[in-house]
Amino acid sequence: MFLLDLERVPFALDCTLACGQVFRWHKKGDTWVGVVAGRVLQIERVGSCLQVWSTPEGFGEQFVRGYFRLDDDLCRILGEIGRDDLIRDAIQALPGLRLVRQEPWECLASYICASYNNIPRIRGMIQRLCERFGDEVTGDPTGNHSFPSALALSRAASSELIDCGLGYRAQYLRDSAKAVAEERVDLNCLRKASYEEARTELIRLPGVGNKVADCVCLFALEKLEAFPVDVWIQRILTANYAALRPVAATCPSTLTPRQYREINTFGRCYFGKHAGYAQQYLYARFSNALKNREPWSSRSSFCAGASKSGGL
Repeated sequence: MFLLDLERVPFALDCTLACGQVFRWHKKGDTWVGVVAGRVLQIERVGSCLQVWSTPEGFGEQFVRGYFRLDDDLCRILGEIGRDDLIRDAIQALPGLRLVRQEPWECLASYICASYNNIPRIRGMIQRLCERFGDEVTGDPTGNHSFPSALALSRAASSELIDCGLGYRAQYLRDSAKAVAEERVDLNCLRKASYEEARTELIRLPGVGNKVADCVCLFALEKLEAFPVDVWIQRILTANYAALRPVAATCPSTLTPRQYREINTFGRCYFGKHAGYAQQYLYARFSNALKNREPWSSRSSFCAGASKSGGL
């Protein structure tokens, strides 16, 4: 166990782990428990510090800092993306929310499972995959398992993956796992590639479309300019940014490639090199508003402000 002093580091543990970017964390009382890189992590906020345990021991301060991106200059980033009242409202409502630096294969596999799915079902799928194909965490009496390797999932039968609740995603996951296991794509090398190069390479994988590729770029490959677009982000932007009104006036349940491209381009151009942070703040703020039945969209002042500052 160790204490990580965060007195001068803005960080909201609850917001970061509950906003939908990671799927293997849950809260017990005041403590967050998750499985990361083959170890069980337990983290609790105690005053200005994080209290951290790992099973088996081995994680230190450097790993935790890296995982939660605590070295990102969050104040500067939020100052850069806070271009209008809507995003500033989200920043004010969720102070200290940070992106999580995920392991690339786990992130890719998780977001293939996440396609056209809701968070409780995604968590269930991933839990079953880990229990069936992952390794037991050494020394953990609660029976947690590591995330299964690409090799393990490439060797799984489609029927076994379907039994884990994946449905049509089973074949996509197995085929992508095979591509990674056979080193036809090197996810770690994509960290060094440009955003466009990494995204293009990811989209070649089975089951990886625009949104999954952007999620992996943002959460695992250091491409903070990536701007994943789902139906919720589409609705937030088309309702509140005047330049986007022609793109999706009817707010369909799915996005066409053209709609995705135009909204994604707008987000990256408007919010800049840290557009991914803006996406996460907007998504988390809107999600919280939905849970609390709080109105949060379609404010004309935001539309006016955005139309003066950027466009497609």
